[in-house]
Amino acid sequence: MTIVWSDWILLLVRWLHIVTAIAWIGTSFYFIWLDKSLRQRQGLAPGIIGDSWSVHGGGFYQVQKYAVAPAELPPELHWFKYEAYFTWLSGFALLAIMYYWGAESFLIDPERFAFRPLPAIASSVAFLAGGWLAYDLLCRSPLGRHTVSLATGVFVLIVFSAWALTQLFSDRAAFLHVGAIIATIMSANVFFIIIPNQKKVIAALTAGQQPDAQLGQQAGQRSLHNNYLTLPVVLLMISAHHPFLFAGGTDLGWAVIALMLVMGGVIRHFFNTQHEGGHGIRLLWQWPMAVLLILAMAALLANPVKPTHSAAVSDRAALAIVQTHCSSCHATAPTAAGFNAAPAGIRLETLDDLTRHRFQVLAQAVNSRVMPLGNPTKMTTADRTRLGAWINQQSL
Repeated sequence: MTIVWSDWILLLVRWLHIVTAIAWIGTSFYFIWLDKSLRQRQGLAPGIIGDSWSVHGGGFYQVQKYAVAPAELPPELHWFKYEAYFTWLSGFALLAIMYYWGAESFLIDPERFAFRPLPAIASSVAFLAGGWLAYDLLCRSPLGRHTVSLATGVFVLIVFSAWALTQLFSDRAAFLHVGAIIATIMSANVFFIIIPNQKKVIAALTAGQQPDAQLGQQAGQRSLHNNYLTLPVVLLMISAHHPFLFAGGTDLGWAVIALMLVMGGVIRHFFNTQHEGGHGIRLLWQWPMAVLLILAMAALLANPVKPTHSAAVSDRAALAIVQTHCSSCHATAPTAAGFNAAPAGIRLETLDDLTRHRFQVLAQAVNSRVMPLGNPTKMTTADRTRLGAWINQQSL
């Protein structure tokens, strides 16, 4: 009996990442909803800025929020931090297992930049750390006092990172790294700002002092940033399952990511506005805007910038390209190491196979260049262009 321990480790780490991410996103969404749902009512105790009533599981709940903190702390406080910490730790472990351990297959694209594995990994870590440091400096700068200016600065920072990453790494790695930069910012907000500020407030109260109200304001600002960044980061993290998103390559990849950021923020704004009791015109523009953004993304990717090939490509030539670069994995009996069956059950051994799966081949090997994985057969841009031309011929 042979147990492939690497596969089991990858599965368990990914499961942990998904579970902790659900817990973190769930608490984030809940507390943003709770904060937005607070209402001022008669009879509230001094220092209470609002309360919220809800019903769940057959029980009624009343939650109240203090402007700063109660005069006397309760014996037990519930903290929400480990969800964020373990989401980042498990996510970084996944990054290390897949993109660092498998750097030559997943991280590096020799046609973009001829990295060796160690410099590529060092660059990856530098982007994660640098993204947080740049973001934190923006928040602490004069821009941090102006919501629109700060949001614009953070948007430019992320889009610039997206452009740089698409010039250096494979598209799959670039999109995921933008998500990892955002996730690092969100987790660092919790670790370096939100939780420490809450501890400072508690320490001041314990010492009989008046807590600094700015501590809560700063933590609230970072928490709101995390809320608006959640939907884009989730979409970026699952982008590897939808390689058509990479069709823009080095020319348009950054623009696709920019649209993802705006679209996710607009959708999140709808729910935040709804939670605080907004109605009418305040809730009429977000979903139409989100639809326009997704249509703009689809149009952007419909005709990606690719080299053209005007001459007709024969069936025999197209099949030869696929048999050279794809059939070692996509076969009834794969000859490539690590494959016991054709990935996704797709076999590319005959002309009928290629014709049946031509659109998957177009998405994976021509437009996005995700396949062959790591390009061990050295499939060239000319090969991809000729294969794409043949596929387009079949669609005429």
